[in-house]
Amino acid sequence: MRYTTRWKVNAYTLVLIALHMMLMLTVSNAEERDFDEWLAELRVEARTKGISEGTLNTALAGIEPLERVIELDRNQPEFKKDFWSYFDLMVNNVRIAKGRRMLFRHRKILEDIQSRYGVQPRFLVAIWGLETNFGSNLGGFPVIRSLATLAHDTRRSSFFRAELLQALKILDEGHINISTMKGSWAGAMGQLQFMPSTFIRFAVDEDKDGRKDIWYSLPDVFASAANFLSGYNWRGDMTWGREVHLPSGFDHGLDGLDTKKPLAEWQELGVRRINGNNLPVFDTKASLILPSGVNGPAFLVYQNYRSIMHWNRSHLYALAVCHLADRLAGTGSLHSRRTP
Repeated sequence: MRYTTRWKVNAYTLVLIALHMMLMLTVSNAEERDFDEWLAELRVEARTKGISEGTLNTALAGIEPLERVIELDRNQPEFKKDFWSYFDLMVNNVRIAKGRRMLFRHRKILEDIQSRYGVQPRFLVAIWGLETNFGSNLGGFPVIRSLATLAHDTRRSSFFRAELLQALKILDEGHINISTMKGSWAGAMGQLQFMPSTFIRFAVDEDKDGRKDIWYSLPDVFASAANFLSGYNWRGDMTWGREVHLPSGFDHGLDGLDTKKPLAEWQELGVRRINGNNLPVFDTKASLILPSGVNGPAFLVYQNYRSIMHWNRSHLYALAVCHLADRLAGTGSLHSRRTP
């Protein structure tokens, strides 16, 4: 009797397993058909935008969604580093030393680009350093397949569909080939981690070889970065801002990019250079940034800081770029004390 009962339980379990496997296979087949149908429709749209059949066949034939991309999109780690932890990671002695070597090694092309775009070399090298560690970490994901995965997914499909079509245009124009078009899991490409739409708008063929190559051509990399910043009103006659000292009882409700005041007004409010000296005297407006609250460091920032914020809308990122650029030029570390 116990043998019969055990056999019935085992048989029931086997039936459940078989049904589950059949269900999963059905779902898998449905998803595969759904992706194939979606891809066929995308091909139609791409053709209407002038993408050649040859490019579509090369880029899209046989591709499938990348599960790892969906996993990363669903499980992006929440950014929990505080100001000082972030700066220790991003603006460290190793990166500063390497950045200075890069600044010296590529000074001729950087100076040529500065003469045309007005962007100081130290800022270009600082962005390069933070984005891909001076070109050593470009990302290993196939851009087209990653973007197709995210465009087919429902979470941000419209955004990534547009980026995918732009990426196909980049391929169609011959700037890069499919085998070397690698980037981040989200489709950010090359040594600058440009999204395809940013590439289309700002990439430059600086070396005049007929291709805009932000993967392997440093002249194209630096010129494209400078073109981006100058496109957002970079001022080559100014720096980005400075660390400042706030007086006791200062109105901290004045912080944030929404508040812009002439330097003379900040001076009247008691704001001083970090060493206690008066603020510089020139005609520009500045905003006060308190990246770690009222007990942390304070910065007055100018237009060039706002230009960098278009690259990455994070105060920690923008301040890291600016401080790294200063360190490459030989200035010291921040003066504000760390709070416990």
